[in-house]
Amino acid sequence: MTSVLMGPFASQALGDMGADVIKVESPHGDLVRQIGPARHEDMGPIFLNTNRNKRSVVLDLKHPAGAQALKRLLADADVLMYNVRPQAMARLGLDYEAVSAINPRIVYAGLFGFGQDGPYAARPAYDDLIQGAATLPHLIARATGGIPRYVPTAMADRIVGQTAVGAILASLLARGRTGRGDRVDIPMFETMVAFVLGDHMGGLTYEPPLDGGGYARQLSPERRPYRTSDGYICALVYNDKQWEGFLKAIGREALAAQDERFATFANRSRNIDFVYGTLSRIFEERTTAEWMRLLEQADVPFMPMHDLQSVLHDPHLEATGFFTTVEHPSEGTIRTMRMPIKWANSTADAPLPAPRLGENTREVLGEAGFSAAEIEALVASGAARQGAPRAEVTQ
Repeated sequence: MTSVLMGPFASQALGDMGADVIKVESPHGDLVRQIGPARHEDMGPIFLNTNRNKRSVVLDLKHPAGAQALKRLLADADVLMYNVRPQAMARLGLDYEAVSAINPRIVYAGLFGFGQDGPYAARPAYDDLIQGAATLPHLIARATGGIPRYVPTAMADRIVGQTAVGAILASLLARGRTGRGDRVDIPMFETMVAFVLGDHMGGLTYEPPLDGGGYARQLSPERRPYRTSDGYICALVYNDKQWEGFLKAIGREALAAQDERFATFANRSRNIDFVYGTLSRIFEERTTAEWMRLLEQADVPFMPMHDLQSVLHDPHLEATGFFTTVEHPSEGTIRTMRMPIKWANSTADAPLPAPRLGENTREVLGEAGFSAAEIEALVASGAARQGAPRAEVTQ
């Protein structure tokens, strides 16, 4: 019972690892189906990239028969994952007490805005709001000297979703030992504050505080891709060994002895704006290709600064088969990204394409023990919906 990004990202990860994920959608479907360019209605790119390895069942949970159908599906489920507010779950008769009465072994996993023991408990939450409350726009403004901005990706949704995967798997492991299910809450606000302040608590870690917080290196206005004579490069000259190799490679071995600001890791950290500013001027002296050769020979970490087109052709990603093209049953040829994790002794099944809205309603209900007559009655009443036939492929 998840929609948009946070829950679907988490459930896709579980599906990639072999879970049978049943995506329960409202009759209107997941809102994210409508985002971005698409060949067919309700099959936009963000949906395609966060909903593979799932089966779509449409149930109207405000219809008594739809809610009852879901409860029958829960009877032998391992996990119920939802990302609406707990108050809405209670109104639907799907709070933890009701669900665990149906299936005491179920892991009841809630991904929502705020911990339920604080004053924000009932508030709605979105990625932008949580980024702001977790200090990210403040940190961007502090680092750039500009206006506060959000990170241009749904960072909070995906980090909280990934956190949920770990919490769910830990709960299943505990269930294997105790035989009991559990309720696990994964709140966005607390998760993201912990994520960000792990770097930026700084002197506020201590009482009384030693400073106003913030990790100086990450907040340096000079911490950015370096401009070269013909483009940009991402490089990090970090530890003493890397500095020694870098200075030798550019013929400036004496710099650390001549200027104590470059002499040690601690000194560089205390003077990070000056150090990074100096590097920015040095990097302007050569082309990007020259820097790549030099840095590789000096064993200094670097990467190209990709754009959305060039990353598709990165030689490492090409060699590892990260991007592939597949034939979607209704959408034709699409580019997809494989699960980045690999196991030595296990292999994932070939991924299922992201489903059309309600594509699997009859199939899943039949597996759950509904008779053909019961399924037809649910569809006729509007409590359930079977997806329309596959659209013809247009390219």
